[in-house]
Amino acid sequence: MPDTQAFDLIVVGGGIAGLAAANRAAEQGLRVVLLERGTDERYLCNSRLAGGVLHVAFRNIRDRPEALIEAVRAATKDQANPDLTRALAHTSARAGEWIKSQGVKFVRMSLAVDWQSWVMAPPRRIMAGMDWYGRGADYTLRLLARNLLARGGRIIQGAAAVSLMERAGACVGVEIRRQGDVSQLPASAVVLADGGFQGNLALLGQHISGAPEKLKQRGAATGVGDGLRMAQAFGAEIADLSYFYGHLLSRDAFDNPRTWPYPQLDELGVAGVMVGADGRRFADEGLGGVQLANAVAKLEDPLSAWAVFDSAIWEGPGRNARIPVNPHLVRAGGTIIQADTLAELASRTGLPAQALQETIAAHRQAVISGQFQQLDPPRSRPAGQAWAVDHPPYFAAPVCAGITYTMGGIAIDEHARVRSTRGVPVAGLYAAGANTAGLEGRQGATYIGGLMKGLVFGIRAAEHVAKA
Repeated sequence: MPDTQAFDLIVVGGGIAGLAAANRAAEQGLRVVLLERGTDERYLCNSRLAGGVLHVAFRNIRDRPEALIEAVRAATKDQANPDLTRALAHTSARAGEWIKSQGVKFVRMSLAVDWQSWVMAPPRRIMAGMDWYGRGADYTLRLLARNLLARGGRIIQGAAAVSLMERAGACVGVEIRRQGDVSQLPASAVVLADGGFQGNLALLGQHISGAPEKLKQRGAATGVGDGLRMAQAFGAEIADLSYFYGHLLSRDAFDNPRTWPYPQLDELGVAGVMVGADGRRFADEGLGGVQLANAVAKLEDPLSAWAVFDSAIWEGPGRNARIPVNPHLVRAGGTIIQADTLAELASRTGLPAQALQETIAAHRQAVISGQFQQLDPPRSRPAGQAWAVDHPPYFAAPVCAGITYTMGGIAIDEHARVRSTRGVPVAGLYAAGANTAGLEGRQGATYIGGLMKGLVFGIRAAEHVAKA
């Protein structure tokens, strides 16, 4: 491709955000090229490996915008950017209809669970381990790629974005490296949609965990922060880098591929008690699995945590998820330690017996009395009921933090325009998806729907570029 060829829009990244932006722009007659690092036809990215559910803070995307706004506000404790929240809420239904118009099929997984009304077909099977090939998200990405080519768009694979081109303070293209050669692609606008920085151990060590090598990559691990780096060098505001979206996984995930990304162990940690190597609690279990995964990641040794529970939890919450830990973890060969007494459980896990017994006793008393604020640390209850852990036999599962994508990054406005450190939009520069800040991770890890976030702001970026 000649270096002098100019485009109306360059999209960096071939996940849901990038393909949505590229297709929506091409629909409006723009000359579009999409750059993707991966070289395979089914290049790996988090969007391809996702479960394929479109939702907004666990609400149906067709709900009234006011209800969606309230759901995001409640989930984020009113910390989400109000402009982004409104844009997400008012665009979600239209975005769902748009992606259906591209040929994507959806199924409703549960009549009782309304937020699972938009699941890309065919859905993943109910099984442990990885299951993405030919499933809904994989099908969706391949369909969108074909649609883009049919609309006259270009896709350049094996292309790493190196830097953004600048003229008079505006972004006017991207410098890329492909097969060892560096070239420049001019454009009227650029959308950065290359995901978070979960695959960059240096950045993870700087912002997420003191021991990033002890976090289990729960996704594709292809996001290395190129967009974040380039935007920051261009003067973009960067925010909220301390948290990630992920789940509790069995520690066996490092050696046994059948134990990740499912089943997740969130239900065990939320209903039971999370302890570190000292046998003491270190986190508020009531905040849910995503927060617990972040708390594990921030331990001095992220591979020292255990979920402690009893037979009532194992047979109750342990069976409640769509891909429940009981029995799928056992079938996959994951470790579950069982004992008739807490002292025996401590012996079998290597945890201090007295500390573990004191921790469980204090937690049990808090459940009985309802005085959760007296615990250290205090425990809240919104993500799930706290169980007393008083029905032998007792169980312990060694856990690790499974990181899917980092939250936070490039600050954007409601049109997905990148905001500078001076608080004004950077001319010609947009960002969408997991590399952006403002909706998740501001005062803690709050998952509001990664696919929907990428889809909505990819579409909004393309529409603003077309109008501009």
